[in-house]
Amino acid sequence: MSREGTRRGPLAGIRVVELGGLGPGPFCGMLLGDLGAEVIRVDRPAEAGAPTRHPVLHRGRTSIAVDLKHPAGADAVLRVIATADAVIEGFRPGAVERMGLGPDVCLAANPKLVYGRMTGWGQDGPLAQEPGHDINYIALSGALHAIAPAGGDPVVPLNLVGDFGGGGMLLGLGLVSALLHARTGGQGQVVDAAMTDGTALLLAMTYGFMAQGTWEDRPGVNLLDGGAPFYGVYRCADGGHVAIGAIEPQFYAALLRVLGLTDDPVFARQRDRASWPAMREHLTEVFARRTRDDWATAFEGQSACVTPVLSLTEAAEHPHNTVRGTHRRGAHGGHEPSPAPRFAATPAADPAPAPVIGAHTSDVLRIAGIAGEDIDNLREKGIIG
Repeated sequence: MSREGTRRGPLAGIRVVELGGLGPGPFCGMLLGDLGAEVIRVDRPAEAGAPTRHPVLHRGRTSIAVDLKHPAGADAVLRVIATADAVIEGFRPGAVERMGLGPDVCLAANPKLVYGRMTGWGQDGPLAQEPGHDINYIALSGALHAIAPAGGDPVVPLNLVGDFGGGGMLLGLGLVSALLHARTGGQGQVVDAAMTDGTALLLAMTYGFMAQGTWEDRPGVNLLDGGAPFYGVYRCADGGHVAIGAIEPQFYAALLRVLGLTDDPVFARQRDRASWPAMREHLTEVFARRTRDDWATAFEGQSACVTPVLSLTEAAEHPHNTVRGTHRRGAHGGHEPSPAPRFAATPAADPAPAPVIGAHTSDVLRIAGIAGEDIDNLREKGIIG
């Protein structure tokens, strides 16, 4: 429970308090914990003693169960925050202020604190108080419209773009940046991470293409949205798929060589958009002749940027990912992603399993300076679990 402990990684010695939450906030906490930070997650006393429903996102945590809506519970957590370097909260704007744990209160108790706020719409704006989920945020950011076949409906990209790429990952960058500032300047601050902002940021290159006149603002007709026949997915004879990314001329030439299409006039002008429909039709017919794994074998080592489309289980067991240790076996018995990125001088340790909710409540409060009899009193009143 100390800052030194046995944690390894570039963030060892950093303490983060995570005020519950779902999705992007816990993902950010997982990232920081994977890289060595001590992440203290606060859950509700009613859940104390139960295993978490999110064994991967909640791995590597210290867990306390405290009723944040009770003034004594909020005060106890504020004592913990006073010992921390950063806070993560993902409630609707104004909610933590009503609990007495808003940034003004926390920064008054700990001026070097970095206070990270994770929301869909941001802390202000006309939609700030509206509910929403990943799909709503990426819809309003333009990303969902762009992820669709020509003439087809938008395709839901899991909740990767808003929750995790434009949300939790962005908050992680913001927190680490503000922590660096606090270490050098001694001043904490609030980090406002909104999934709408983050998703828009992920579209930077696309907006750049539009500014250059090389991207149409309609889906399925552009180079990287499935419009180009040499950058897309094709169904194979067994129902599996292969992914093609043969953008550069040398990779395109290798693609045609393996497929026996080098002299086919349909493929003579790679960037001629008028030829793309005929090219796609021909490639669709060719790839349907053999199974996915047959094509994977045929393209192995050919530098054509062609790969099989793997399931989640297959990806975890692929030889390349196995050699690199991209996945690991979690305490839950299944596959999970390993910590990333990798650091040469400060490698991260294997993350500990997600703890039982509230497992460390007494220890954390004691380290925060709360007396044992006061902890017992909080427990008797049901304020902690």
